[in-house]
Amino acid sequence: MLFALFFVVQTIQAQDSTNAQTAVSDEELEKYAVTMDSVEDMKASLLEDITEMVKANDKITNARYNDLSKIVDDDAALKEAKATPEEIAFIKEVAAKKEEGTKKIQETFQSMAKEYVGASSYNKIKDALKTNPELKKRYETQLDKLGGDDSDVN
Repeated sequence: MLFALFFVVQTIQAQDSTNAQTAVSDEELEKYAVTMDSVEDMKASLLEDITEMVKANDKITNARYNDLSKIVDDDAALKEAKATPEEIAFIKEVAAKKEEGTKKIQETFQSMAKEYVGASSYNKIKDALKTNPELKKRYETQLDKLGGDDSDVN
């Protein structure tokens, strides 16, 4: 009986210690939310730019663009699809813009996670969001304050 009581006390102390290590301050959570919201805004902006590029090109339809973009690195498939040099050049131009934008987003994300949030805080929050519903609610509240609509918690 005494052993069981000792075990329960030890378990509670270990949980308290773990909770103290993973406690997230409002400031940390706000910085995390700002980072994630900023990255989501950048992604949405890039997608909007690429979509506008495709819509503005009157030499290729959206459907044709989508079909050819899947096979742009396969010369035989492009030949079979009768892709014109202009179509191929445009698809590669869009791909380059997407790659450049994605690189900027990744650089911004890494910089903000390391320097603004702090690497250890970022990792602590990211991990805790997976298992802590109370923290997830606090995070969603922070996003709402920022005007973000991020229901995807990574």
